Amino acid sequence: MRIQKYMSEIGYYSRNETDRLIKNHRILVNGIICEHNTLINPGDIVLIDNKPLPDRESPVYIALNKPVGVTCTAAKEVSNNIIDFVNYPTRIFPVGRLDKASEGLILMTNNGDIVNKILRSENGHEKEYLVTVDRPVTQGFIQRMANGVEILGVTTKTCEVTHINEYKFRIILKQGLNRQIRRMAKALGYKVVRLERVRIMNIVLDGLDKGDWRELSKGELEDLFSQLN
Repeated sequence: MRIQKYMSEIGYYSRNETDRLIKNHRILVNGIICEHNTLINPGDIVLIDNKPLPDRESPVYIALNKPVGVTCTAAKEVSNNIIDFVNYPTRIFPVGRLDKASEGLILMTNNGDIVNKILRSENGHEKEYLVTVDRPVTQGFIQRMANGVEILGVTTKTCEVTHINEYKFRIILKQGLNRQIRRMAKALGYKVVRLERVRIMNIVLDGLDKGDWRELSKGELEDLFSQLN
């Protein structure tokens, strides 16, 4: 299998992290510098920075209520990155992204395989957001958001949108285009002034203060895994 899949399935690095390591020539396979299309076979020796892969860690699954200003990247050179912010005692990485200006729920784990399953767009996993905009929310706006908006050269998938109050609405997406909600609102003449993710699949923010994190419960994990199979 390709090196990216190998690393994620054994729970060491996500595919994006592996790509960064490859780009910086930090991975050797059987003594040869790894490339992006390198295949791993049984018995191959994989080294990172000339060292064997560390002993596999116990699986970690946490939910973080990310504040505005924290960047969802594992790149240590980025200031206020999510890894330094959480300061978890073992290596973990975020499942997907929540842009720097947004807040709310993001999952973090050391299981690269679950990252790929959650993020795979064709799986249609729900993500729920509360959004505040700069103009009164009209019924026409709600309907157009729900029916799909043209952004990035495509029309977004139909989604569930609910009017909360004059400037606020709830939206449930089953896809994850770059800055999707902000772009959708902008295309309709609105500016997002606050965006908070409150749910990913069955995992919700309830009771988690801004900047705090908690480990997922056994029940949450069982439900989550059942949806990923």
